[in-house]
Amino acid sequence: MIKIYNYGEFSNDEIFARGNMASNVEGVVAEIIREVAVRGDEALLEYGRRFDKADLQTLEVSPQEMEEAFGAVEPEFIAILEEAAVNIRSFHEKQVRNSFVISEQDGVVLGQKVMPIERVGVYVPGGTAAYPSTVLMDSIPAKIAGCKEIVMVTPPDEEGKVSPVILAAARIAGIDRIFKIGGAQAVAALALGTESVPKVDKIVGPGNAYVAEAKRQVFGRVAIDMIAGPSEILVVADGTCNPEFVAADLLSQAEHDKMASAVLVTDSRKLATEVSLALERQIPKLPRADIARASIDNNGKIIVAENDLMLAIDIANEIAPEHLELCVDNPFDYLDKIRHAGSIFMGKYCPEALGDYFAGPNHTLPTSGTARFSSPLSVDDFVKKSQFTYFTAEALSKVAEKVAYFAHKEGLDAHARSAVLRNAVQDTNVTDDTGGI
Repeated sequence: MIKIYNYGEFSNDEIFARGNMASNVEGVVAEIIREVAVRGDEALLEYGRRFDKADLQTLEVSPQEMEEAFGAVEPEFIAILEEAAVNIRSFHEKQVRNSFVISEQDGVVLGQKVMPIERVGVYVPGGTAAYPSTVLMDSIPAKIAGCKEIVMVTPPDEEGKVSPVILAAARIAGIDRIFKIGGAQAVAALALGTESVPKVDKIVGPGNAYVAEAKRQVFGRVAIDMIAGPSEILVVADGTCNPEFVAADLLSQAEHDKMASAVLVTDSRKLATEVSLALERQIPKLPRADIARASIDNNGKIIVAENDLMLAIDIANEIAPEHLELCVDNPFDYLDKIRHAGSIFMGKYCPEALGDYFAGPNHTLPTSGTARFSSPLSVDDFVKKSQFTYFTAEALSKVAEKVAYFAHKEGLDAHARSAVLRNAVQDTNVTDDTGGI
C-alpha cells in the first residue's frame, strides 16, 4: 500500500528519495561496447541470440517487412497514429529557430547559422511493451529540424520480428532505416558504426539501465539527448478532486516499471486516504498489476500539506518531476509558480496519458530531478549552430588596438599581434615595426 506522510515528519532526503537504478551495469556495458567496436555485426548478431533469443541473418528491416507490418495494423490505429503525428508536428513546428545576420556597424557582419544534425539515431524500447509513441515523439522533431537521415534501432521478438505497430509508426514518422537490435549493443552500434549500421551524430530515446549506461559511455563520441531514469509522475491535487481519477493517473506511470515513482501531494488528508483506497481497488484490475504494485509500494508516496496548496506546489518544485499534473481548480492561476517540471498537465481533465500519446508536446522528458536544469526533447535537440564574423579592413582598424589590449591582459601576445599586424601592413610608413608586439 502507498505510504502517506505529513509534510515535515521526515527530512527532505527521505521524502524526496527516488528509487535507484538497478545494480551496477557499468562493466557489462563497457564490455559490450568493446565487442561491438572490434567485431561489428558479428557481435550484434550474437547479442541478438543471447538477449533477444532471435537468430537473425540480417539486421536491417526490409521494405517488404515494412509493407507487411503496415498492412497488419488495424486501420483505426493507423488513423490514430496519423492524427497524433499531425498534433506532434504542429506543436514542434513552433520550435523552429532561424539563422540571423547583424549588420548594424559599418563594415561588420555578424551572424549565426542554424543547421540540422546530419544523421540521428533513435532508440525505441521493446521487451515488456511496444512504444510506437516513442517513435513519433523522437523522430518527428528530427524531421522538422531537417536531419538528413534518421536511423532507428529496436529489439526484435524471438522470431526476429519487430512489432508491427512500431514499424507502422516509423513509416508515418518518415524514418529512413530500421535495425533489429536493442540494449547497450544497439547504442554502441549507432555510436561506432558497423558493417551494416551507420555511425550517427546523436542518439536519442529512452531505455533500460543498460541503454542509459551505454549512452553515458558513448557520450563525447556522439551527442545524446539525456540519460533517462525511471518514469515519474507527481500529482498536485486539491480536496475537490475525484480520488479515482488521481489514482488512475498515478498508476499510468507506476505500470511502466517497478522502479517508476508515483507521488501525490495534496492539501487534503481526506483525499489522501481516498486515493490510497482507490489505488488498492484499481491495481488488481491492471494487466501489469505486479509491476504497478511494486512501484506503488516501494516508490509511491502521498504527501499531505494540510490546507496549504502553495506548500504543495513548493514541494513539487523541490522534487522537479518528469510529469506534473496540476489537478486543481483554475490551474492557470498557479502555472507561473511552477519552476521545475518536465511537462505540466493543467486541470482535472488532463491526464498525463494525453501527453504520452496524442496532445502534441513531447513525452521524452527529464527525470530524476534534472528538470531543474534541462528540458523536454525538442527541435532544438536536432540542430547545431555555427557563428560567423566579417570585418572590413577599415572596421578592423577601429578596434584592433582594443583587441590587442585585451589579449595582452591575458598574456597572449600572438593574439594581440594578429589583430594589429594588419594595421601595420596597411600603413605604408611602417616597414617591419609593429609597435613592439
